[in-house]
Amino acid sequence: MTAHTPPTEPFRDPRLPFAERVDDLLGRLTLDEKISFLHQFAPAVERLGIAAFRTGQEALHGVAWMGPATVFPQAVGLGATWNPDLVRRVGDAVSREVRAMRAKDDRVGLNVWAPTVNLLRHPLWGRNEEGYSEDPRLTSAIATAYTRGLRGDHPVYWRTAPVLKHWLAHNNETDRATSSSSVRPRVLHEYDLRAFRATVEAGAVAGVMPAYNLVNGRPNHVSPYLRAHLRTWTDQELLVCSDAGAPSNLVDAEHYFDTHEEATAASLVAGVDSFTDHGTDSSQITGRLRRALERGLLTEADLDTAVRRQLSVRFRLGEFDPRDDPHEATAAFDTPEHRTLAQEAAEQAIVLLKNDGLLPLAAGTRVAVVGLLADECKLDWYSGTLIHRSTPLEGLYERFGAERVEFAEGVDRVLLRTASGAFLHVPVAGDAADEVRGAEGALDPALLAGRTDLPALTTDAAGTELALVDWGGGVLTLRAPDGRYLSVAEDGYVRAAADQPGGWVVQETFSLEPHGDGHLLKHLGTGRHVCVSADGVKVADEDPEVFELVVAERGEEAVARAAARADVVVVVAGNDPHLGGRETEDRTTLRLPDHQERLLRAARAANPATVLALVSAYPYAVDPAELPAVLWTAHGGQAAGTALARVLAGDVSPAGRLPQTWYACDSDLPDLLDYDVIGSRQTYLYFEGTPLFPFGHGLSYASFSYDGLTAAAGEEGVRVSFSVTNTGRLTADEVAQLYVRAVGPSRPRPRRELLDHRRITLAPGATAQLTFDVPLSAFAFWDVAQERWRVEPGACELLAGASSEDIRLRTEVRPAGEPALPRAVVTDGLAAASFDEQRGVEIVDRTKVAGDAVTPADVSGGELVYRACDFGPGVCEVTVEVAGEGTVELSLDGGPVLAELSTAAPTRGPYDYVPLVAAVAAAGVHDLHLRLRGPLRLAHVGFSG
Repeated sequence: MTAHTPPTEPFRDPRLPFAERVDDLLGRLTLDEKISFLHQFAPAVERLGIAAFRTGQEALHGVAWMGPATVFPQAVGLGATWNPDLVRRVGDAVSREVRAMRAKDDRVGLNVWAPTVNLLRHPLWGRNEEGYSEDPRLTSAIATAYTRGLRGDHPVYWRTAPVLKHWLAHNNETDRATSSSSVRPRVLHEYDLRAFRATVEAGAVAGVMPAYNLVNGRPNHVSPYLRAHLRTWTDQELLVCSDAGAPSNLVDAEHYFDTHEEATAASLVAGVDSFTDHGTDSSQITGRLRRALERGLLTEADLDTAVRRQLSVRFRLGEFDPRDDPHEATAAFDTPEHRTLAQEAAEQAIVLLKNDGLLPLAAGTRVAVVGLLADECKLDWYSGTLIHRSTPLEGLYERFGAERVEFAEGVDRVLLRTASGAFLHVPVAGDAADEVRGAEGALDPALLAGRTDLPALTTDAAGTELALVDWGGGVLTLRAPDGRYLSVAEDGYVRAAADQPGGWVVQETFSLEPHGDGHLLKHLGTGRHVCVSADGVKVADEDPEVFELVVAERGEEAVARAAARADVVVVVAGNDPHLGGRETEDRTTLRLPDHQERLLRAARAANPATVLALVSAYPYAVDPAELPAVLWTAHGGQAAGTALARVLAGDVSPAGRLPQTWYACDSDLPDLLDYDVIGSRQTYLYFEGTPLFPFGHGLSYASFSYDGLTAAAGEEGVRVSFSVTNTGRLTADEVAQLYVRAVGPSRPRPRRELLDHRRITLAPGATAQLTFDVPLSAFAFWDVAQERWRVEPGACELLAGASSEDIRLRTEVRPAGEPALPRAVVTDGLAAASFDEQRGVEIVDRTKVAGDAVTPADVSGGELVYRACDFGPGVCEVTVEVAGEGTVELSLDGGPVLAELSTAAPTRGPYDYVPLVAAVAAAGVHDLHLRLRGPLRLAHVGFSG
């Protein structure tokens, strides 16, 4: 007898199309198995030989959370390179390390949650470090490059599956789970959606993650835009993964739904395919899904849609074709090529903001490197653990020689005296091993516990001198002489235990609160005060100790001594990414913390040849007037110090460019929650003030000339050409930038808008001829009257230069456009949110499923303007659809009130709309003004004759 080989299941047959294989596998899953797939941690299906799968491997600028990995510059630093080719190579390296790490640790996932494409609209946003730029085109160019690197080049199988974060209009940590971003249609289409759209259309995106916030009154996790926009941009199945805990927030924090079953069902129907909630415990989500099915809130077809999207990604990752997966054997990890790339990225991210000739430093220069970050290589929440480390001090030692470099950190050296006269004492750690937070990897590093194997602080007659740093806002860290930071573990005792401040809830920060003749020492992580007990120093709710702060040395004293002995001083200032501006915490000011201002003043007073090197996740408002040189770089990863030293020495000419506007002062900023970039004149697109440093700014050690700008308009777009010549004496990179400005537009348009850019390397005397093919769509704006993109007829000015303000060449072009049409208000009426201008109005949800309405932002009321409304030969009646209670006043062209419509009584709820009718006489084309008073929602306005 001959044994027969069992037939291969169609889902395992690599000869079949993925879609057919997905359908076959989906048909083999039971209802319970399908439900189980919808949690972040999908279990194995052993009867079918299907492995477990999880969504969500963080990989923003290297593999994060899973232990040692190559650490590249922060995302905002990658944005500052303005170099998509470099960023694609970084993404490629990261994806290879994901694969290599997964081969040794199956906790490492292939569904990577990166990049972040939220626009850097407001520089006080705590997560500024995670985005690329305030400009949607630059953001999408960098994000597209990173996703292409993460995806890999194989035409069929993906190395990793990138998920874009965070959909949509998400730029505040303050009340982020309950606040609503009011996003008018023009801002939605021209700004917030644009970065996502171009990146998705490029074809290397596996999905998106909705943000915690609401948009126009509706949570992003039930956003109709997922279906109306996102899924129309590509033919590929996109996997939408919820943010952590966000499904429960719909009920617990936002109170948008009454039950978790309703919330989970609504999210799934809206387009969420994978629920990240309750960590590895899937029972809560699966239970809600089962009950939603039982209540008829979901159908099995709804489940099938979501599971199909997940399976589509898993097939693309080669999970079911191990023999054919070209990435299965990838082992590239911490290679020489990756180390070189990390240094190249760090070098290209450095932006020279000002230089009066002090840089580059001459050979043999005696350098004092000072400041709180001078000997630091900081990581952020989405970093891996460092394998290699280079601080500015180490980089300068390496480049100039230790004998020519002097260091002063600038910490305040203090002792803390108790009321009894004893001092806080740090016991010797003994044989306790050094530990680096997160070195072993963790699926959720927020759950990592503090160390309890070290002795708690005590008191004695001599005390221990501590290094105190004020990071701003009274947030202090205290460090022991052995380099460990004072920290509080779960048992409440204070120990010198942490290698760096960090963690989801930072346990290494304190504040000093004046109390009588001394201070209470408050531990910020627990909110408790430090007390001294017989068994050690701990935090407690009772009997706080009153301390006297004894200052042994001010930081500026050490800085001044070092500065006076040097030829040049490099002050390295900036932020710790875990403190005072991070996920969950927005900044409150652009100003440099007072402690660091003190150090800068001391250095400058002792030695006018002072370079300020800002190493930070966001812009600062600093006064550069008395500084001969200023640089900025984001936290540059493992090669940060080497890169900075090479730029200071002139081994590399800086060519980074600012990816966002640096404002001169806090008063230049709109409210953090004001998302109307048009109405409040935000970002370089609309800002009418004088920035400290403009978008696209960055200097070089070389000089460049621009010449020969030409523009040829055709049916499909405009071909633009110009040349750039290196007129300096060094080989250097230049970032040539092309902008457009509408001349005499009928509606508010950007002051200038980036069309394209090119980073090029030129030897002295060399010339590059650059050509850009600009599609006609790049000249369009969102016409709210017609609810579509429209190119306005008339002249557009093309501007070529080295930044948004350093324009070298100009010419005009007239792309083919369409004339404006008046609003056909008699036949179509007016969607209330389709206004041209507004004052004091917010957009809210018309229903929980779809649609927008408008409401006054506060008790003072609000006003809406709708331009060019065509009332035809005449109308005699107006109807408004409103909910709540209040009044709508109507006027034309800013004239007297022609109609006033008021509710007789409040409607039953915010979604119970009623029509209000009044007589009005209007004919011809006019601007319609509506004034709203009271807590009402306006959804629609209609006219009849």
